[in-house]
Amino acid sequence: MKRQLISLVIKEFLAVWRDKQTRSVLILPPLLQLFLFSFAATLEVKNIDVVFYNQDTGKHSIELIQRIVASPKISQAHYVYNEKDLADMIHQQKGLLGVRFLPNFSKNIQRKETGKVQILLDGRRSNAATITSGYINEISDSYSQEIAIDLKIPLLNVDIVQRNWFNPNLEYSWFTIASLVAILAMMISLVLTSLSVAREREMGTFEQLLVSPVTPNEILLGKTIPAFLIATMEASVILALSMYLFDIEFQGNLLLLYGSMIIFLLSIIGVGLFISALCMTQQQAVLGTFLFMTPAVLISGFATPTENMPLWLQYIAELIPLKHFLIVTKGVFLKDMGPLTVFQNTWPNAVIAAVTLPLAGWFFKHRMA
Repeated sequence: MKRQLISLVIKEFLAVWRDKQTRSVLILPPLLQLFLFSFAATLEVKNIDVVFYNQDTGKHSIELIQRIVASPKISQAHYVYNEKDLADMIHQQKGLLGVRFLPNFSKNIQRKETGKVQILLDGRRSNAATITSGYINEISDSYSQEIAIDLKIPLLNVDIVQRNWFNPNLEYSWFTIASLVAILAMMISLVLTSLSVAREREMGTFEQLLVSPVTPNEILLGKTIPAFLIATMEASVILALSMYLFDIEFQGNLLLLYGSMIIFLLSIIGVGLFISALCMTQQQAVLGTFLFMTPAVLISGFATPTENMPLWLQYIAELIPLKHFLIVTKGVFLKDMGPLTVFQNTWPNAVIAAVTLPLAGWFFKHRMA
């Protein structure tokens, strides 16, 4: 490595460290997002308010209400005595769902007939309401089995045993924090590289670089190496926090994870350098970063599976490096993904890096001219 390149790398490290704004972006937001996402980004529904309208008042409806209220997912139960009040409670969002026991519910059960329960869901919160409905159905199914045994009603001889692979207790933090290793590494490398050239232009030092005895490729390499090392270090800190602070077991091979991470970061750095070459100010670079990062996270499969998206959007998702690396991080982290599967989800990022890095270099040289 040439002495000029080493000097450029040291200069870039010093520029990042001495810039208060850049330094704060590197330290505070990743840690803040790690803690916020690990507790806030969850599909688990808790603290549910339920509205009961019991037109039966028999022993079976009262028993079922008590079991629902005793669920740890339920925080508060409201009782109404007419249909209008039930509708108003849901309309005013004082209850996520309403449970209505129709007349003769208990009598029908005692006659070995079907007891009817109506569940009213707040469609404005469709996901939470659907999950809550699943909780209610689970409680009612369990009670129905007890009633069938008491009344000696024949049951189907089906024994269902549910087991969740790779995440036995369905802890959403396991999924979220494993994904944050990739997302925060992307954010850091993207911010650093997109701001690097724009910062030089804004501070008036870009012209000094042009007349210095270094080639454009060396300038780009000098911008790439610090961003790569800092992003890798930050990802390692997040990885360590996830294992030792959040107590998530790492099942896979660290070498496979870091090997795939190197390719992933190179592909992201290519995107960041391309943004930096386009922008004249740091403000433009920040806007360009978020213009890329927000849709990249949304269609990467972090929040919703890419298989649920329209076909044309799935093709676009294949061009997002984060989509491929998320599969690797969750796979290596939670289920000891094998080398072949890691390679199958890493080579697309190698192709993206092979395109974005030369493209950023060409555009950088073009703008210099």
